[in-house]
Amino acid sequence: MVFSSLTFLFAYLPLTLALYFLTPPRGRNFLLLAASLFFYGWGEPVYVSIMLLSILIDYTHGLLVERFRQRDRLARWFVGQSVVFNLLLLGFFKYWDFLAANLSRLPGVDLPLLGLPLPLGISFFTFQTMSYTIDVYRQDAPVQRNPVDFGAFVTLFPQLIAGPIVKYKTVAEALVKRTVGSADFAEGACRFTAGLAKKVLLANAAGELWESCLGAQASGALTVAGGWTGLLAFGFQIYFDFSGYSDMAIGLGRILGFRFDENFDHPYCSTSVGEFWRRWHMSLTSWFREYLYFPLGGSRGGAVRTVRNLLVVWFCTGFWHGASWNFILWGLYFGLWLILERFVFRDVLTRTPALVKRVYTLAVVFVGWGIFALEDLGTCGRYLAVCFGGGAGWSALDSYRLRSFGPLLVLLVLGSTALVPNLWKKLPDRGQKVLTPVLMVLGLLLSTAYLVDGSYNPFLYFRF
Repeated sequence: MVFSSLTFLFAYLPLTLALYFLTPPRGRNFLLLAASLFFYGWGEPVYVSIMLLSILIDYTHGLLVERFRQRDRLARWFVGQSVVFNLLLLGFFKYWDFLAANLSRLPGVDLPLLGLPLPLGISFFTFQTMSYTIDVYRQDAPVQRNPVDFGAFVTLFPQLIAGPIVKYKTVAEALVKRTVGSADFAEGACRFTAGLAKKVLLANAAGELWESCLGAQASGALTVAGGWTGLLAFGFQIYFDFSGYSDMAIGLGRILGFRFDENFDHPYCSTSVGEFWRRWHMSLTSWFREYLYFPLGGSRGGAVRTVRNLLVVWFCTGFWHGASWNFILWGLYFGLWLILERFVFRDVLTRTPALVKRVYTLAVVFVGWGIFALEDLGTCGRYLAVCFGGGAGWSALDSYRLRSFGPLLVLLVLGSTALVPNLWKKLPDRGQKVLTPVLMVLGLLLSTAYLVDGSYNPFLYFRF
Protein backbone atom coordinates (compact mmCIF):
# COMPACT_ATOMS: atom_id res chain seq x y z
CA MET A 1 0.00 0.00 0.00
CA VAL A 2 1.38 3.39 -0.96
CA PHE A 3 0.35 6.84 0.23
CA SER A 4 -0.58 7.89 -3.29
CA SER A 5 -3.19 5.20 -3.74
CA LEU A 6 -6.96 5.47 -3.55
CA THR A 7 -7.05 2.59 -1.05
CA PHE A 8 -4.79 4.44 1.35
CA LEU A 9 -6.35 7.88 0.88
CA PHE A 10 -10.00 6.92 1.13
CA ALA A 11 -10.04 3.70 3.16
CA TYR A 12 -6.99 2.96 5.30
CA LEU A 13 -6.12 6.49 6.40
CA PRO A 14 -9.62 7.73 7.38
CA LEU A 15 -10.39 4.49 9.24
CA THR A 16 -7.03 4.47 11.04
CA LEU A 17 -7.32 8.12 12.11
CA ALA A 18 -10.90 7.63 13.28
CA LEU A 19 -9.91 4.65 15.43
CA TYR A 20 -6.81 6.47 16.67
CA PHE A 21 -8.67 9.49 17.99
CA LEU A 22 -11.48 7.36 19.42
CA THR A 23 -8.95 5.27 21.34
CA PRO A 24 -7.90 6.51 24.82
CA PRO A 25 -4.31 7.84 24.84
CA ARG A 26 -2.98 4.83 26.77
CA GLY A 27 -4.09 2.49 24.00
CA ARG A 28 -2.96 4.47 20.99
CA ASN A 29 0.49 2.91 20.70
CA PHE A 30 -1.09 -0.56 20.53
CA LEU A 31 -3.47 0.68 17.84
CA LEU A 32 -0.57 2.22 15.91
CA LEU A 33 1.38 -1.04 16.14
CA ALA A 34 -1.56 -3.09 14.87
CA ALA A 35 -2.48 -0.60 12.12
CA SER A 36 1.16 -0.30 11.00
CA LEU A 37 1.65 -4.07 10.81
CA PHE A 38 -1.53 -4.28 8.73
CA PHE A 39 -0.20 -1.48 6.50
CA TYR A 40 3.13 -3.29 6.06
CA GLY A 41 1.52 -6.68 5.52
CA TRP A 42 -0.89 -5.39 2.89
CA GLY A 43 1.56 -6.04 0.08
CA GLU A 44 3.64 -8.91 1.48
CA PRO A 45 2.18 -10.44 4.68
CA VAL A 46 4.88 -13.12 4.87
CA TYR A 47 7.49 -10.46 5.68
CA VAL A 48 5.66 -9.21 8.76
CA SER A 49 7.64 -11.92 10.53
CA ILE A 50 10.89 -10.22 9.47
CA MET A 51 9.62 -6.97 10.95
CA LEU A 52 8.69 -8.70 14.22
CA LEU A 53 12.10 -10.39 14.37
CA SER A 54 13.83 -7.03 13.95
CA ILE A 55 11.70 -5.58 16.75
CA LEU A 56 12.49 -8.51 19.04
CA ILE A 57 16.23 -8.35 18.41
CA ASP A 58 16.64 -4.69 19.19
CA TYR A 59 14.08 -4.52 22.00
CA THR A 60 15.86 -7.31 23.92
CA HIS A 61 19.33 -5.99 23.14
CA GLY A 62 18.38 -2.53 24.36
CA LEU A 63 17.35 -4.09 27.68
CA LEU A 64 20.56 -6.13 27.83
CA VAL A 65 22.71 -3.07 27.17
CA GLU A 66 20.94 -1.19 29.97
CA ARG A 67 21.11 -4.20 32.32
CA PHE A 68 24.87 -4.60 31.93
CA ARG A 69 25.78 -0.94 31.56
CA GLN A 70 28.25 -1.10 34.46
CA ARG A 71 30.08 -3.96 32.75
CA ASP A 72 31.15 -2.00 29.68
CA ARG A 73 32.70 -4.87 27.74
CA LEU A 74 29.54 -6.94 28.08
CA ALA A 75 27.35 -3.96 27.12
CA ARG A 76 29.47 -3.36 24.04
CA TRP A 77 29.19 -7.04 23.20
CA PHE A 78 25.39 -6.77 23.13
CA VAL A 79 25.58 -3.61 20.99
CA GLY A 80 27.82 -5.50 18.58
CA GLN A 81 25.37 -8.42 18.51
CA SER A 82 22.53 -6.05 17.64
CA VAL A 83 24.52 -4.47 14.81
CA VAL A 84 25.56 -7.85 13.42
CA PHE A 85 22.03 -9.26 13.58
CA ASN A 86 20.63 -6.23 11.77
CA LEU A 87 23.31 -6.25 9.09
CA LEU A 88 22.91 -10.01 8.55
CA LEU A 89 19.16 -9.54 8.16
CA LEU A 90 19.65 -6.73 5.68
CA GLY A 91 22.49 -8.53 3.91
CA PHE A 92 20.64 -11.80 3.45
CA PHE A 93 17.50 -10.35 1.90
CA LYS A 94 19.04 -7.45 -0.02
CA TYR A 95 22.55 -8.52 -0.98
CA TRP A 96 22.73 -12.31 -1.10
CA ASP A 97 22.02 -12.70 -4.81
CA PHE A 98 24.41 -9.87 -5.71
CA LEU A 99 27.24 -11.38 -3.66
CA ALA A 100 26.48 -14.91 -4.80
CA ALA A 101 26.46 -13.94 -8.48
CA ASN A 102 29.75 -12.09 -8.23
CA LEU A 103 31.56 -14.60 -5.99
CA SER A 104 30.44 -17.46 -8.25
CA ARG A 105 32.63 -16.00 -10.97
CA LEU A 106 35.63 -17.14 -8.95
CA PRO A 107 37.06 -20.59 -9.77
CA GLY A 108 35.53 -23.30 -7.61
CA VAL A 109 32.80 -21.09 -6.14
CA ASP A 110 29.16 -21.89 -6.92
CA LEU A 111 26.65 -20.13 -4.67
CA PRO A 112 22.91 -20.44 -5.34
CA LEU A 113 20.75 -17.47 -6.29
CA LEU A 114 17.70 -17.39 -4.04
CA GLY A 115 15.62 -14.81 -5.91
CA LEU A 116 13.99 -13.56 -2.71
CA PRO A 117 11.79 -10.47 -3.06
CA LEU A 118 13.13 -7.51 -1.12
CA PRO A 119 11.09 -6.77 2.03
CA LEU A 120 9.69 -3.26 1.73
CA GLY A 121 11.55 -0.65 3.72
CA ILE A 122 14.13 -3.07 5.14
CA SER A 123 16.98 -0.61 4.53
CA PHE A 124 15.13 2.01 6.55
CA PHE A 125 13.83 0.05 9.50
CA THR A 126 17.05 -1.92 10.08
CA PHE A 127 19.02 1.34 10.31
CA GLN A 128 16.35 2.77 12.56
CA THR A 129 16.35 -0.12 15.03
CA MET A 130 20.12 -0.52 14.92
CA SER A 131 20.65 3.12 15.94
CA TYR A 132 18.34 2.60 18.94
CA THR A 133 20.66 0.08 20.60
CA ILE A 134 23.70 2.25 19.89
CA ASP A 135 21.98 5.32 21.37
CA VAL A 136 20.97 3.38 24.49
CA TYR A 137 24.61 2.37 24.97
CA ARG A 138 25.78 5.95 24.43
CA GLN A 139 23.06 7.14 26.86
CA ASP A 140 21.71 9.38 24.11
CA ALA A 141 18.30 7.69 24.43
CA PRO A 142 16.41 6.05 27.29
CA VAL A 143 15.84 2.33 27.14
CA GLN A 144 12.29 1.36 26.18
CA ARG A 145 10.88 -1.31 28.48
CA ASN A 146 7.42 -1.47 26.96
CA PRO A 147 7.47 -3.82 23.92
CA VAL A 148 4.31 -2.28 22.48
CA ASP A 149 5.77 1.22 22.59
CA PHE A 150 9.00 0.01 20.99
CA GLY A 151 7.08 -1.88 18.31
CA ALA A 152 5.02 1.22 17.58
CA PHE A 153 8.24 3.20 17.09
CA VAL A 154 9.71 0.69 14.63
CA THR A 155 6.54 0.11 12.62
CA LEU A 156 5.10 3.64 12.68
CA PHE A 157 3.40 3.56 9.28
CA PRO A 158 4.05 7.17 8.13
CA GLN A 159 7.80 6.52 7.83
CA LEU A 160 7.93 2.73 7.75
CA ILE A 161 8.46 2.08 4.04
CA ALA A 162 10.66 4.92 2.79
CA GLY A 163 11.70 7.04 5.74
CA PRO A 164 12.74 9.54 6.79
CA ILE A 165 14.94 7.49 9.13
CA VAL A 166 13.57 8.43 12.55
CA LYS A 167 15.95 7.98 15.48
CA TYR A 168 14.38 6.75 18.67
CA LYS A 169 15.76 9.64 20.69
CA THR A 170 13.77 12.14 18.60
CA VAL A 171 10.41 10.50 19.40
CA ALA A 172 11.08 8.90 22.80
CA GLU A 173 9.07 11.48 24.73
CA ALA A 174 6.20 11.48 22.24
CA LEU A 175 5.90 7.71 22.51
CA VAL A 176 5.14 8.09 26.20
CA LYS A 177 2.96 11.19 26.06
CA ARG A 178 1.73 13.28 23.15
CA THR A 179 -1.14 15.58 22.39
CA VAL A 180 -2.64 16.66 19.08
CA GLY A 181 -4.31 20.04 18.92
CA SER A 182 -6.37 21.38 16.06
CA ALA A 183 -3.38 23.41 14.84
CA ASP A 184 -1.19 20.27 14.76
CA PHE A 185 -3.85 18.35 12.84
CA ALA A 186 -4.35 21.19 10.35
CA GLU A 187 -0.63 21.71 9.79
CA GLY A 188 -0.09 17.97 9.36
CA ALA A 189 -2.96 17.71 6.88
CA CYS A 190 -1.55 20.64 4.86
CA ARG A 191 1.89 19.08 4.79
CA PHE A 192 0.48 15.71 3.73
CA THR A 193 -1.59 17.22 0.93
CA ALA A 194 1.36 19.25 -0.35
CA GLY A 195 3.50 16.12 -0.42
CA LEU A 196 0.79 14.17 -2.22
CA ALA A 197 0.53 16.86 -4.91
CA LYS A 198 4.32 16.97 -5.31
CA LYS A 199 4.48 13.24 -5.80
CA VAL A 200 1.42 12.70 -8.00
CA LEU A 201 1.33 15.88 -10.09
CA LEU A 202 5.04 16.67 -10.43
CA ALA A 203 7.12 13.51 -9.83
CA ASN A 204 4.90 11.28 -11.94
CA ALA A 205 4.86 13.78 -14.83
CA ALA A 206 8.67 14.10 -14.66
CA GLY A 207 8.89 10.31 -14.68
CA GLU A 208 6.95 10.14 -17.94
CA LEU A 209 9.45 12.52 -19.52
CA TRP A 210 12.33 10.37 -18.27
CA GLU A 211 10.69 7.27 -19.75
CA SER A 212 10.39 9.09 -23.07
CA CYS A 213 14.14 9.79 -23.08
CA LEU A 214 14.92 6.18 -22.19
CA GLY A 215 12.76 5.09 -25.09
CA ALA A 216 14.74 7.35 -27.41
CA GLN A 217 17.98 5.78 -26.23
CA ALA A 218 16.63 2.27 -26.77
CA SER A 219 15.70 3.15 -30.35
CA GLY A 220 19.01 4.89 -31.07
CA ALA A 221 17.37 8.32 -31.36
CA LEU A 222 18.81 9.93 -28.21
CA THR A 223 20.52 13.30 -28.76
CA VAL A 224 22.69 15.46 -26.53
CA ALA A 225 19.68 17.64 -25.74
CA GLY A 226 17.51 14.60 -25.12
CA GLY A 227 20.12 13.03 -22.87
CA TRP A 228 20.35 16.07 -20.62
CA THR A 229 16.59 16.47 -20.67
CA GLY A 230 16.34 12.91 -19.39
CA LEU A 231 18.84 13.55 -16.60
CA LEU A 232 16.91 16.63 -15.57
CA ALA A 233 13.63 14.70 -15.68
CA PHE A 234 14.93 11.86 -13.52
CA GLY A 235 16.58 14.27 -11.08
CA PHE A 236 13.32 16.14 -10.64
CA GLN A 237 11.32 12.92 -10.49
CA ILE A 238 13.38 11.46 -7.66
CA TYR A 239 13.38 14.79 -5.80
CA PHE A 240 9.63 15.37 -5.92
CA ASP A 241 8.96 11.65 -5.43
CA PHE A 242 11.07 11.30 -2.30
CA SER A 243 10.62 14.78 -0.83
CA GLY A 244 6.89 14.42 -1.48
CA TYR A 245 6.87 11.12 0.40
CA SER A 246 8.85 12.72 3.22
CA ASP A 247 6.36 15.60 3.37
CA MET A 248 3.51 13.11 3.62
CA ALA A 249 5.33 11.16 6.34
CA ILE A 250 6.11 14.31 8.34
CA GLY A 251 2.53 15.52 7.94
CA LEU A 252 1.04 12.20 9.05
CA GLY A 253 3.44 12.13 11.99
CA ARG A 254 2.28 15.58 13.02
CA ILE A 255 -1.38 14.47 12.85
CA LEU A 256 -0.54 11.56 15.16
CA GLY A 257 1.40 13.75 17.60
CA PHE A 258 4.98 13.11 16.45
CA ARG A 259 7.49 15.63 15.12
CA PHE A 260 9.87 14.08 12.60
CA ASP A 261 13.00 15.88 11.49
CA GLU A 262 13.06 17.48 8.05
CA ASN A 263 14.52 15.35 5.26
CA PHE A 264 15.05 17.89 2.44
CA ASP A 265 16.02 21.55 2.32
CA HIS A 266 15.91 22.67 -1.34
CA PRO A 267 19.03 20.70 -2.29
CA TYR A 268 19.10 21.91 -5.90
CA CYS A 269 19.89 25.41 -4.62
CA SER A 270 23.25 24.22 -3.27
CA THR A 271 26.55 25.82 -4.21
CA SER A 272 28.70 22.73 -3.64
CA VAL A 273 28.35 18.97 -3.65
CA GLY A 274 28.99 18.94 0.09
CA GLU A 275 26.15 21.38 0.67
CA PHE A 276 23.90 19.31 -1.58
CA TRP A 277 24.37 16.30 0.68
CA ARG A 278 23.67 18.39 3.76
CA ARG A 279 20.30 19.24 2.18
CA TRP A 280 19.33 15.94 0.46
CA HIS A 281 17.92 12.95 2.40
CA MET A 282 19.23 14.54 5.54
CA SER A 283 18.14 11.68 7.80
CA LEU A 284 20.36 9.22 5.90
CA THR A 285 23.28 11.64 5.66
CA SER A 286 23.15 12.34 9.40
CA TRP A 287 22.82 8.60 10.14
CA PHE A 288 26.02 7.75 8.28
CA ARG A 289 27.79 10.73 9.78
CA GLU A 290 26.77 9.87 13.35
CA TYR A 291 27.07 6.08 13.27
CA LEU A 292 29.87 5.47 10.76
CA TYR A 293 31.90 8.55 9.80
CA PHE A 294 32.50 9.84 13.33
CA PRO A 295 33.24 6.38 14.81
CA LEU A 296 35.80 5.86 12.03
CA GLY A 297 37.51 9.06 13.17
CA GLY A 298 35.81 11.62 10.93
CA SER A 299 38.23 14.27 9.76
CA ARG A 300 40.58 13.71 12.68
CA GLY A 301 43.93 12.09 12.02
CA GLY A 302 45.04 13.84 8.87
CA ALA A 303 44.17 13.92 5.20
CA VAL A 304 44.84 10.27 4.39
CA ARG A 305 42.52 8.95 7.11
CA THR A 306 39.87 11.51 6.19
CA VAL A 307 39.97 10.36 2.56
CA ARG A 308 39.73 6.75 3.70
CA ASN A 309 36.77 7.52 5.94
CA LEU A 310 34.95 9.42 3.21
CA LEU A 311 35.44 6.59 0.73
CA VAL A 312 34.21 4.00 3.23
CA VAL A 313 31.13 6.06 4.07
CA TRP A 314 30.25 6.74 0.45
CA PHE A 315 30.85 3.16 -0.60
CA CYS A 316 28.36 2.16 2.11
CA THR A 317 25.97 4.95 1.11
CA GLY A 318 25.92 3.74 -2.47
CA PHE A 319 25.63 0.06 -1.52
CA TRP A 320 22.81 0.90 0.94
CA HIS A 321 20.73 2.11 -2.00
CA GLY A 322 20.90 -1.13 -3.91
CA ALA A 323 22.67 -4.42 -4.62
CA SER A 324 24.13 -3.36 -7.95
CA TRP A 325 27.48 -2.09 -9.19
CA ASN A 326 25.97 1.17 -10.42
CA PHE A 327 24.99 2.13 -6.86
CA ILE A 328 28.51 1.41 -5.61
CA LEU A 329 29.91 3.49 -8.48
CA TRP A 330 27.40 6.25 -7.68
CA GLY A 331 28.48 6.35 -4.04
CA LEU A 332 32.19 6.43 -4.87
CA TYR A 333 31.50 9.09 -7.53
CA PHE A 334 30.11 11.44 -4.91
CA GLY A 335 32.77 10.44 -2.40
CA LEU A 336 35.42 11.49 -4.93
CA TRP A 337 33.76 14.86 -5.53
CA LEU A 338 33.55 15.51 -1.78
CA ILE A 339 37.24 14.68 -1.43
CA LEU A 340 38.09 17.01 -4.32
CA GLU A 341 36.04 19.82 -2.79
CA ARG A 342 37.72 19.40 0.58
CA PHE A 343 41.33 19.06 -0.53
CA VAL A 344 41.61 20.46 -4.07
CA PHE A 345 38.77 22.85 -4.93
CA ARG A 346 38.19 24.50 -1.56
CA ASP A 347 40.09 27.73 -2.23
CA VAL A 348 38.79 27.93 -5.80
CA LEU A 349 35.17 27.52 -4.68
CA THR A 350 35.47 30.30 -2.12
CA ARG A 351 36.40 32.73 -4.94
CA THR A 352 33.86 31.45 -7.48
CA PRO A 353 30.60 33.39 -8.05
CA ALA A 354 27.51 31.72 -6.55
CA LEU A 355 25.83 31.22 -9.93
CA VAL A 356 28.83 29.36 -11.32
CA LYS A 357 29.00 27.20 -8.21
CA ARG A 358 25.32 26.31 -8.57
CA VAL A 359 25.77 25.32 -12.21
CA TYR A 360 28.81 23.20 -11.31
CA THR A 361 26.93 21.50 -8.47
CA LEU A 362 23.89 20.75 -10.59
CA ALA A 363 26.05 19.32 -13.38
CA VAL A 364 27.81 16.97 -10.96
CA VAL A 365 24.55 15.95 -9.28
CA PHE A 366 22.56 15.30 -12.44
CA VAL A 367 25.35 13.24 -14.02
CA GLY A 368 25.29 11.30 -10.77
CA TRP A 369 21.58 10.69 -11.23
CA GLY A 370 22.36 9.07 -14.56
CA ILE A 371 24.65 6.59 -12.80
CA PHE A 372 21.99 6.05 -10.15
CA ALA A 373 19.09 5.47 -12.53
CA LEU A 374 20.73 3.14 -15.08
CA GLU A 375 21.66 -0.09 -13.33
CA ASP A 376 23.26 -1.67 -16.40
CA LEU A 377 26.71 -0.10 -16.59
CA GLY A 378 26.90 -0.54 -20.37
CA THR A 379 23.61 1.28 -20.86
CA CYS A 380 24.71 3.94 -18.39
CA GLY A 381 28.00 4.49 -20.20
CA ARG A 382 26.31 4.81 -23.58
CA TYR A 383 23.70 7.20 -22.23
CA LEU A 384 26.25 9.50 -20.59
CA ALA A 385 28.47 9.32 -23.69
CA VAL A 386 25.61 10.78 -25.73
CA CYS A 387 25.16 13.55 -23.14
CA PHE A 388 28.77 14.57 -23.62
CA GLY A 389 28.72 14.74 -27.40
CA GLY A 390 28.44 11.13 -28.50
CA GLY A 391 25.38 11.75 -30.65
CA ALA A 392 23.45 14.35 -32.61
CA GLY A 393 22.85 17.60 -30.79
CA TRP A 394 19.13 18.11 -31.51
CA SER A 395 16.25 16.43 -33.27
CA ALA A 396 12.61 16.98 -34.08
CA LEU A 397 11.74 14.78 -31.09
CA ASP A 398 13.49 17.28 -28.82
CA SER A 399 11.37 20.08 -30.27
CA TYR A 400 8.26 18.03 -29.55
CA ARG A 401 9.39 17.38 -25.97
CA LEU A 402 10.09 21.07 -25.44
CA ARG A 403 6.59 22.00 -26.57
CA SER A 404 4.96 19.21 -24.57
CA PHE A 405 6.98 19.32 -21.36
CA GLY A 406 8.37 22.87 -21.36
CA PRO A 407 5.76 24.25 -18.92
CA LEU A 408 6.29 21.22 -16.67
CA LEU A 409 10.06 21.80 -16.58
CA VAL A 410 9.48 25.41 -15.55
CA LEU A 411 7.21 24.24 -12.72
CA LEU A 412 9.77 21.64 -11.65
CA VAL A 413 12.57 24.20 -11.53
CA LEU A 414 10.49 26.74 -9.58
CA GLY A 415 9.11 24.06 -7.28
CA SER A 416 12.59 22.89 -6.33
CA THR A 417 13.62 26.35 -5.10
CA ALA A 418 12.60 28.32 -2.03
CA LEU A 419 10.65 30.79 -4.18
CA VAL A 420 7.18 29.40 -3.44
CA PRO A 421 7.58 29.09 0.36
CA ASN A 422 9.19 32.54 0.51
CA LEU A 423 6.31 34.10 -1.42
CA TRP A 424 3.85 32.27 0.81
CA LYS A 425 5.46 33.72 3.93
CA LYS A 426 5.01 37.23 2.53
CA LEU A 427 1.24 36.80 2.31
CA PRO A 428 -0.73 38.34 5.19
CA ASP A 429 -2.13 35.87 7.72
CA ARG A 430 -5.65 36.43 6.46
CA GLY A 431 -4.63 35.58 2.91
CA GLN A 432 -2.93 32.38 4.08
CA LYS A 433 -6.01 31.34 6.04
CA VAL A 434 -8.24 31.84 3.00
CA LEU A 435 -5.94 30.17 0.48
CA THR A 436 -4.87 27.18 2.57
CA PRO A 437 -8.15 25.21 2.45
CA VAL A 438 -8.67 26.17 -1.20
CA LEU A 439 -5.23 24.86 -2.19
CA MET A 440 -5.67 21.73 -0.07
CA VAL A 441 -8.97 20.84 -1.71
CA LEU A 442 -7.59 21.64 -5.17
CA GLY A 443 -4.45 19.56 -4.57
CA LEU A 444 -6.46 16.61 -3.28
CA LEU A 445 -8.96 16.79 -6.14
CA LEU A 446 -6.29 17.03 -8.85
CA SER A 447 -4.23 14.24 -7.28
CA THR A 448 -7.29 12.01 -6.98
CA ALA A 449 -8.27 12.70 -10.59
CA TYR A 450 -4.76 11.75 -11.72
CA LEU A 451 -4.81 8.54 -9.67
CA VAL A 452 -8.21 7.55 -11.03
CA ASP A 453 -7.20 8.22 -14.63
CA GLY A 454 -3.48 7.38 -14.66
CA SER A 455 -1.50 4.16 -14.30
CA TYR A 456 2.05 5.55 -13.84
CA ASN A 457 2.52 5.89 -10.08
CA PRO A 458 5.82 4.42 -8.84
CA PHE A 459 7.54 5.28 -5.57
CA LEU A 460 11.24 5.18 -6.45
CA TYR A 461 12.55 4.71 -2.92
CA PHE A 462 10.42 1.61 -2.34
CA ARG A 463 13.27 -0.20 -4.13
CA PHE A 464 15.61 0.49 -1.24
